[in-house]
Amino acid sequence: MSNVQLPATIEPDARREPLIPIGYVIAGVAVTLVMTALFVFLLVYLANNYADTILVVRDIFIIALGIMSCFSGIVLILLLIAVIRLVNMLEFELKPILMKTNETLGTIRGTTVFMSENVVRPMTTASSYVAGIRRGVSTLFGNPRRR
Repeated sequence: MSNVQLPATIEPDARREPLIPIGYVIAGVAVTLVMTALFVFLLVYLANNYADTILVVRDIFIIALGIMSCFSGIVLILLLIAVIRLVNMLEFELKPILMKTNETLGTIRGTTVFMSENVVRPMTTASSYVAGIRRGVSTLFGNPRRR
């Protein structure tokens, strides 16, 4: 017998600690709310005191947003080209390889069936006949090896 020890059964723990402590979650929500309030207060303050500057900054952000949308359009076009190349590779390179592999497997299957029916089965039958004859001779005349 082997000395393999099975692990003890694992019982579910009723009091599992969360992955992130609740204090961190509350602190994160509080910091987010404070930052949002400060940002809104800053926007109202700047809009009241520096309206002309806000308009210029707004225009700069609109221009930056337009440039970023052009870049994202270019990236989407490049992604579409990559997907088209992948589909072409699957269709014209991998599919013929898979078809050839399937054909080879069919040939191997046919060869296996042929060998089984024409070589292995006759050899098994002949071997069983020889074993039967040998056993019959040893029963009738005794085992020559024991004399």
